[in-house]
Amino acid sequence: MTNTIGNPLSWGTRMLGEAGRDIGRVAHELGGEAMPRPRVRRIGPADLRAALRDGVADLAASRSDVIAAAVISPVAGACLIWIALHRDLLHLAFPLLAGFALVGPAAAVGLYEMSRRREAGQAVSWVDGFAVIASPRIGAILALALGHLAVFVLWLLTANWVFLATMGPTMPPSAAQFLREVLTTPAGWAMIAIGLPLGFLFAALVLVTSVVSFPLLLDRPVGLPVAVVTSVRVARESPATIALWGLVVAGALVLGALPFMVGLALVMPVLGHATWHLYRRAVG
Repeated sequence: MTNTIGNPLSWGTRMLGEAGRDIGRVAHELGGEAMPRPRVRRIGPADLRAALRDGVADLAASRSDVIAAAVISPVAGACLIWIALHRDLLHLAFPLLAGFALVGPAAAVGLYEMSRRREAGQAVSWVDGFAVIASPRIGAILALALGHLAVFVLWLLTANWVFLATMGPTMPPSAAQFLREVLTTPAGWAMIAIGLPLGFLFAALVLVTSVVSFPLLLDRPVGLPVAVVTSVRVARESPATIALWGLVVAGALVLGALPFMVGLALVMPVLGHATWHLYRRAVG
Protein backbone atom coordinates (compact mmCIF):
# COMPACT_ATOMS: atom_id res chain seq x y z
CA MET A 1 0.00 0.00 0.00
CA THR A 2 1.29 3.46 -0.93
CA ASN A 3 1.73 5.87 1.97
CA THR A 4 0.42 9.36 1.26
CA ILE A 5 0.10 12.47 3.34
CA GLY A 6 -3.54 12.92 2.46
CA ASN A 7 -5.40 16.22 2.61
CA PRO A 8 -4.00 18.92 4.92
CA LEU A 9 -6.86 18.59 7.41
CA SER A 10 -6.48 14.84 7.95
CA TRP A 11 -2.67 15.11 8.01
CA GLY A 12 -2.79 17.92 10.56
CA THR A 13 -5.28 16.00 12.71
CA ARG A 14 -3.04 12.93 12.64
CA MET A 15 0.06 14.97 13.60
CA LEU A 16 -1.80 16.62 16.47
CA GLY A 17 -2.92 13.22 17.68
CA GLU A 18 0.63 11.86 17.63
CA ALA A 19 1.94 14.96 19.41
CA GLY A 20 -0.76 14.56 22.05
CA ARG A 21 0.24 10.94 22.63
CA ASP A 22 3.90 11.96 22.95
CA ILE A 23 3.00 14.66 25.48
CA GLY A 24 0.90 12.15 27.36
CA ARG A 25 3.77 9.66 27.51
CA VAL A 26 6.14 12.32 28.84
CA ALA A 27 3.60 13.49 31.43
CA HIS A 28 3.05 9.89 32.56
CA GLU A 29 6.80 9.36 32.74
CA LEU A 30 7.30 12.45 34.90
CA GLY A 31 4.35 11.66 37.13
CA GLY A 32 5.18 7.97 37.47
CA GLU A 33 2.87 5.09 38.23
CA ALA A 34 0.55 4.76 41.17
CA MET A 35 2.47 2.75 43.75
CA PRO A 36 3.22 2.81 47.48
CA ARG A 37 5.57 5.53 48.66
CA PRO A 38 9.14 4.16 48.93
CA ARG A 39 10.12 3.24 52.47
CA VAL A 40 13.08 5.20 53.84
CA ARG A 41 15.59 3.65 56.24
CA ARG A 42 17.82 5.42 58.73
CA ILE A 43 21.48 5.07 57.71
CA GLY A 44 24.73 5.75 59.53
CA PRO A 45 28.47 6.07 58.90
CA ALA A 46 28.76 2.27 58.63
CA ASP A 47 26.43 2.41 55.62
CA LEU A 48 28.64 5.03 53.99
CA ARG A 49 31.70 2.85 54.49
CA ALA A 50 29.89 -0.17 53.08
CA ALA A 51 28.65 1.83 50.07
CA LEU A 52 32.17 3.06 49.35
CA ARG A 53 33.54 -0.49 49.64
CA ASP A 54 30.91 -1.70 47.19
CA GLY A 55 31.73 1.22 44.89
CA VAL A 56 35.41 0.26 44.88
CA ALA A 57 34.40 -3.37 44.20
CA ASP A 58 32.34 -2.28 41.19
CA LEU A 59 35.30 -0.31 39.89
CA ALA A 60 37.65 -3.25 40.43
CA ALA A 61 35.28 -5.64 38.66
CA SER A 62 35.30 -3.65 35.42
CA ARG A 63 38.01 -1.07 35.94
CA SER A 64 39.02 -0.59 32.30
CA ASP A 65 35.43 -0.14 31.14
CA VAL A 66 34.53 2.19 34.01
CA ILE A 67 37.62 4.34 33.65
CA ALA A 68 37.07 4.55 29.89
CA ALA A 69 33.57 5.86 30.56
CA ALA A 70 34.73 8.23 33.31
CA VAL A 71 37.77 9.73 31.59
CA ILE A 72 35.48 12.40 30.17
CA SER A 73 35.26 13.95 33.65
CA PRO A 74 38.90 15.11 33.93
CA VAL A 75 38.92 16.07 30.25
CA ALA A 76 35.78 18.17 30.64
CA GLY A 77 37.11 19.72 33.85
CA ALA A 78 40.45 20.58 32.27
CA CYS A 79 38.68 22.18 29.31
CA LEU A 80 36.51 24.30 31.59
CA ILE A 81 39.51 25.50 33.59
CA TRP A 82 41.47 26.23 30.38
CA ILE A 83 38.57 28.33 29.10
CA ALA A 84 38.41 30.20 32.40
CA LEU A 85 42.14 30.94 32.32
CA HIS A 86 42.14 32.12 28.70
CA ARG A 87 38.82 33.95 28.39
CA ASP A 88 39.05 36.55 31.16
CA LEU A 89 37.04 34.23 33.40
CA LEU A 90 39.78 33.53 35.90
CA HIS A 91 37.51 34.42 38.80
CA LEU A 92 35.19 31.56 37.74
CA ALA A 93 37.88 28.88 37.69
CA PHE A 94 37.16 27.72 41.25
CA PRO A 95 33.34 27.96 40.88
CA LEU A 96 33.60 25.88 37.71
CA LEU A 97 35.65 23.26 39.51
CA ALA A 98 33.34 23.29 42.51
CA GLY A 99 30.42 22.91 40.11
CA PHE A 100 31.39 19.28 39.58
CA ALA A 101 29.59 18.57 42.84
CA LEU A 102 26.42 20.13 41.36
CA VAL A 103 26.36 18.25 38.04
CA GLY A 104 28.08 15.09 39.28
CA PRO A 105 24.89 13.22 40.33
CA ALA A 106 23.41 13.66 36.86
CA ALA A 107 26.69 12.88 35.07
CA ALA A 108 27.02 9.60 37.00
CA VAL A 109 23.70 8.13 35.83
CA GLY A 110 25.53 5.71 33.53
CA LEU A 111 27.56 4.46 36.50
CA TYR A 112 24.36 3.83 38.47
CA GLU A 113 23.11 1.74 35.56
CA MET A 114 26.34 -0.27 35.48
CA SER A 115 26.06 -0.97 39.22
CA ARG A 116 22.40 -1.95 38.81
CA ARG A 117 23.28 -4.45 36.11
CA ARG A 118 26.20 -5.90 38.05
CA GLU A 119 23.98 -6.24 41.12
CA ALA A 120 21.54 -8.23 38.96
CA GLY A 121 24.33 -10.60 37.92
CA GLN A 122 24.62 -9.31 34.36
CA ALA A 123 27.84 -8.82 32.43
CA VAL A 124 28.79 -5.13 32.41
CA SER A 125 30.80 -3.01 29.98
CA TRP A 126 31.14 0.72 29.47
CA VAL A 127 28.52 0.55 26.70
CA ASP A 128 25.94 -0.41 29.31
CA GLY A 129 26.42 2.98 30.90
CA PHE A 130 24.66 4.46 27.88
CA ALA A 131 21.76 2.02 28.16
CA VAL A 132 20.11 4.52 30.47
CA ILE A 133 19.07 6.34 27.29
CA ALA A 134 16.63 3.50 26.64
CA SER A 135 15.20 3.63 30.16
CA PRO A 136 11.43 4.19 30.23
CA ARG A 137 12.14 6.95 32.80
CA ILE A 138 14.67 8.83 30.66
CA GLY A 139 12.36 11.85 30.42
CA ALA A 140 12.17 12.22 34.21
CA ILE A 141 15.93 11.65 34.51
CA LEU A 142 16.63 14.34 31.92
CA ALA A 143 14.22 16.75 33.62
CA LEU A 144 16.03 16.30 36.93
CA ALA A 145 19.41 16.67 35.22
CA LEU A 146 18.28 19.89 33.57
CA GLY A 147 17.19 21.16 36.97
CA HIS A 148 20.67 20.52 38.35
CA LEU A 149 22.20 22.17 35.31
CA ALA A 150 20.08 25.24 36.01
CA VAL A 151 21.39 25.27 39.60
CA PHE A 152 24.95 25.06 38.23
CA VAL A 153 24.37 28.03 35.91
CA LEU A 154 22.77 30.00 38.74
CA TRP A 155 25.79 29.22 40.92
CA LEU A 156 28.16 30.60 38.24
CA LEU A 157 26.07 33.76 37.93
CA THR A 158 26.09 34.14 41.70
CA ALA A 159 29.87 33.62 41.88
CA ASN A 160 30.35 36.25 39.19
CA TRP A 161 28.15 38.68 41.10
CA VAL A 162 30.14 38.08 44.30
CA PHE A 163 33.39 38.81 42.46
CA LEU A 164 32.04 42.02 40.95
CA ALA A 165 30.66 43.15 44.32
CA THR A 166 33.89 42.54 46.24
CA MET A 167 36.98 42.63 44.04
CA GLY A 168 35.62 44.85 41.30
CA PRO A 169 35.35 44.45 37.54
CA THR A 170 39.08 44.68 36.81
CA MET A 171 40.69 41.27 36.38
CA PRO A 172 44.27 40.81 37.69
CA PRO A 173 46.82 40.28 34.91
CA SER A 174 47.79 36.76 35.99
CA ALA A 175 46.55 33.79 37.98
CA ALA A 176 49.30 34.30 40.57
CA GLN A 177 48.32 37.93 41.08
CA PHE A 178 44.64 36.99 41.33
CA LEU A 179 45.40 34.32 43.95
CA ARG A 180 47.56 36.77 45.89
CA GLU A 181 44.78 39.37 45.96
CA VAL A 182 42.20 36.75 47.02
CA LEU A 183 44.32 35.58 49.96
CA THR A 184 45.93 38.82 51.14
CA THR A 185 43.46 41.67 50.57
CA PRO A 186 40.24 42.64 52.39
CA ALA A 187 38.36 42.44 49.08
CA GLY A 188 39.56 38.89 48.54
CA TRP A 189 38.63 37.91 52.09
CA ALA A 190 35.18 39.41 51.56
CA MET A 191 34.75 37.38 48.37
CA ILE A 192 35.64 34.20 50.25
CA ALA A 193 33.43 35.08 53.23
CA ILE A 194 30.41 35.65 50.97
CA GLY A 195 31.09 33.07 48.28
CA LEU A 196 31.73 30.01 50.44
CA PRO A 197 28.42 30.10 52.37
CA LEU A 198 26.51 30.73 49.15
CA GLY A 199 28.30 27.82 47.49
CA PHE A 200 27.45 25.64 50.48
CA LEU A 201 23.75 26.45 50.02
CA PHE A 202 23.84 25.45 46.35
CA ALA A 203 25.70 22.24 47.18
CA ALA A 204 23.28 21.39 50.01
CA LEU A 205 20.30 21.90 47.69
CA VAL A 206 21.70 19.49 45.10
CA LEU A 207 22.81 16.97 47.73
CA VAL A 208 19.43 16.80 49.44
CA THR A 209 17.46 16.49 46.18
CA SER A 210 19.78 14.02 44.45
CA VAL A 211 21.25 11.70 47.09
CA VAL A 212 18.90 8.88 45.95
CA SER A 213 16.64 10.45 43.32
CA PHE A 214 18.57 9.44 40.18
CA PRO A 215 19.09 5.80 41.26
CA LEU A 216 15.45 5.62 42.35
CA LEU A 217 14.27 6.82 38.94
CA LEU A 218 16.41 4.17 37.27
CA ASP A 219 15.12 1.46 39.55
CA ARG A 220 11.40 2.17 39.88
CA PRO A 221 8.62 4.00 37.97
CA VAL A 222 7.94 6.39 40.85
CA GLY A 223 7.99 9.63 38.85
CA LEU A 224 10.07 12.76 39.30
CA PRO A 225 8.20 14.38 42.25
CA VAL A 226 8.25 11.18 44.33
CA ALA A 227 11.96 10.61 43.55
CA VAL A 228 12.92 14.10 44.72
CA VAL A 229 10.67 13.95 47.78
CA THR A 230 12.12 10.54 48.71
CA SER A 231 15.63 11.98 48.47
CA VAL A 232 14.61 14.81 50.80
CA ARG A 233 13.07 12.25 53.19
CA VAL A 234 16.33 10.30 53.27
CA ALA A 235 18.21 13.49 54.16
CA ARG A 236 15.64 14.35 56.82
CA GLU A 237 15.77 10.84 58.30
CA SER A 238 19.59 10.77 58.53
CA PRO A 239 20.77 14.40 58.35
CA ALA A 240 24.18 13.87 59.98
CA THR A 241 24.97 10.90 57.74
CA ILE A 242 23.95 12.72 54.56
CA ALA A 243 26.01 15.75 55.64
CA LEU A 244 28.97 13.42 56.17
CA TRP A 245 28.38 11.94 52.73
CA GLY A 246 28.47 15.45 51.26
CA LEU A 247 31.83 16.06 52.96
CA VAL A 248 33.15 12.75 51.62
CA VAL A 249 32.07 13.66 48.08
CA ALA A 250 33.55 17.17 48.33
CA GLY A 251 36.83 15.89 49.77
CA ALA A 252 37.13 13.14 47.16
CA LEU A 253 36.52 15.61 44.33
CA VAL A 254 39.18 17.95 45.71
CA LEU A 255 41.70 15.12 45.95
CA GLY A 256 40.81 13.92 42.47
CA ALA A 257 41.22 17.40 41.02
CA LEU A 258 44.61 18.14 42.58
CA PRO A 259 46.83 16.14 40.18
CA PHE A 260 45.64 18.09 37.11
CA MET A 261 42.20 16.45 37.45
CA VAL A 262 43.55 13.07 36.40
CA GLY A 263 42.33 11.60 39.67
CA LEU A 264 38.73 12.34 38.72
CA ALA A 265 38.86 9.34 36.39
CA LEU A 266 39.05 7.17 39.53
CA VAL A 267 37.13 9.33 41.99
CA MET A 268 34.02 9.79 39.85
CA PRO A 269 33.43 6.05 39.22
CA VAL A 270 33.86 5.17 42.89
CA LEU A 271 31.46 7.90 44.00
CA GLY A 272 28.99 7.02 41.27
CA HIS A 273 28.91 3.33 42.10
CA ALA A 274 28.85 4.07 45.83
CA THR A 275 25.81 6.32 45.33
CA TRP A 276 23.88 3.38 43.87
CA HIS A 277 24.74 1.19 46.86
CA LEU A 278 23.90 4.01 49.27
CA TYR A 279 20.48 4.24 47.61
CA ARG A 280 20.00 0.51 48.17
CA ARG A 281 20.73 0.95 51.85
CA ALA A 282 18.63 4.08 52.32
CA VAL A 283 15.47 3.14 50.42
CA GLY A 284 13.54 -0.02 51.19
